[in-house]
Amino acid sequence: MKKMSTILGTLLILALTTISYSAWSQHKKTPAGTKAAPSNFDAAITSNSNQMIESGRQIFRFDTFGDEAFWGDTLRLHQAIAGEKLGGVGPGVSPKTALSVGLKVDVDALPSSLVDQLKAGKVNLDDPATTLALLKLNSVVGVTGFFDAKGNLKSMGIQCSFCHSTVDNSLVPGIGHRLDGWANRDLNVGAIVSLAPNLQPVADLLGVDVPTVKKVLGSWGPGKYDAELDQDGKAFRPDGKSAATLLPAAFGLAGVNLHTYTGWGSVPYWNAYVANNQMHGKGTFFDPRLTQEQFPVGAKAGFGYTRNSDDRITSKLAALHFYQLAIPAPNPPEGSYNKEEAARGQVLFTGKANCASCHTPPLYTEPGWSLHSPEEIGIDDFQSSRSPDKKYRTTPLRGLWSHQKGGFYHDGRFQTLDEVIEHYDQHLKLRLSGQEKKELAEFLKSL
Repeated sequence: MKKMSTILGTLLILALTTISYSAWSQHKKTPAGTKAAPSNFDAAITSNSNQMIESGRQIFRFDTFGDEAFWGDTLRLHQAIAGEKLGGVGPGVSPKTALSVGLKVDVDALPSSLVDQLKAGKVNLDDPATTLALLKLNSVVGVTGFFDAKGNLKSMGIQCSFCHSTVDNSLVPGIGHRLDGWANRDLNVGAIVSLAPNLQPVADLLGVDVPTVKKVLGSWGPGKYDAELDQDGKAFRPDGKSAATLLPAAFGLAGVNLHTYTGWGSVPYWNAYVANNQMHGKGTFFDPRLTQEQFPVGAKAGFGYTRNSDDRITSKLAALHFYQLAIPAPNPPEGSYNKEEAARGQVLFTGKANCASCHTPPLYTEPGWSLHSPEEIGIDDFQSSRSPDKKYRTTPLRGLWSHQKGGFYHDGRFQTLDEVIEHYDQHLKLRLSGQEKKELAEFLKSL
């Protein structure tokens, strides 16, 4: 037995030595700094992520979710775009008019010959026929035209990019390369929707007449939209101002939980809410909170329980969410802020000004449930009272420089960063000096 044990021990040592040498020799064959080949599942993860981003980009930019049944077939907005001469109604919408209400054109969707003509000023931007030609090229950001075999515009739908993309104006103002996730603060949604020949369905939903609907739409102005109007019917604040809020950016959302100014839900929640209840696509949506007395319009319309047998939304939510999380907040342009003052402002942000207690770096919002009462931030409760939790979200600050147009906070009540800082200095009794406020503003511009 002892001899057998010795033999087994010797064999075990030889086996371990062989394995160790094999591993060592294999390591020596692998050049320093190189990575081992990925496992099959690692490769599957990489393949899946690439596919999700590409699919999500297509959905974000081009998918109407079947909402043309509402914007085109029901409201007949496409008829107002085409105009009477092209089979629609009224004067039609020329490219010049479309650009004036904030619609954008993707230069990468245009043939080089048309780009050359635009540069030379040889394109008639006063003719609605040119608008239809741009729609046929699928170049109008966030809008899809549906044409019959004869080339007549028969319907139209909108995409996520309608409100949450703009262009870099590289060709001319309003025409350039897409900037996905950027809030289109030029877009006058109310003015565009008010062109629809048939607003009666909207009036019926809200329990008012069409002139009242147009009054409400006309009160929004550029860069604003009211995503709660068809839930609670509150079109105006107690002070008479519009209840619409600024279009938010849809970039820099990775790691961010609650979406929108009043934190209705997560990013995928809001995607489903908007695709079903605001874009009027065909899908499935569930939120029993919308059946409460707080939301009389939505409860009556059954918006808390939406089910379509032809569901064109649910299968696309995952890829859409994945793409949105991949969109980074844009870096500020070189020379757009004072670097020395921004560095001192960063110290103030995390120190004396105490901004980081809520806007936690590097997310610049709070990880988790980032909601605060109106009293905490020193403003009225009108907009927060329209949300299920009746609070305001700590807005992420990265990329703040790119959406200063229209002001700050949900309703643009503070026109500049200086006004925002002054508000908190007074409300929280920070006692910041004039120079410190300036440095803090420079830091915010640098994010």
